[in-house]
Amino acid sequence: MNILFFLKPKSEVAFIYDYSTLRQVLETMEYHKYASIPMLNKKGEYTGTITEGDLLWGIKKYTNLNLKEAENIFIQDFPRKADYEAVSADSDMEDLIQKAMNQNFVPVVDDQNKFIGIITRRSIIEYCYEKLKKTEEAY
Repeated sequence: MNILFFLKPKSEVAFIYDYSTLRQVLETMEYHKYASIPMLNKKGEYTGTITEGDLLWGIKKYTNLNLKEAENIFIQDFPRKADYEAVSADSDMEDLIQKAMNQNFVPVVDDQNKFIGIITRRSIIEYCYEKLKKTEEAY
């Protein structure tokens, strides 16, 4: 099966740029109610994932932080515990599922490392559940 069947395209996914400010990232994550968000560079390449934990540990470094100061802190300066691993658009299901076991979503990149969207763990589980239901109904 082609993994692009599960793809939520970039146009439907909230993401941030590595030159975004802390305030922009916080506001984006709050608005979309995300616990983690893909991060791209100016070329549109996937560079990593920022999580709530990354933000908390990064904010800890800045004492007396206020919202105004958060406009001068760039997210690319925050250390990340672990980036979500991306898959290429031509990856196989085994690779996708292996990554989805440890990540809320799997970033998908094209052959030039441009971010094209995500595949959520939920969409994979829903697909498997529907397949299982159909198999059980057949018996």
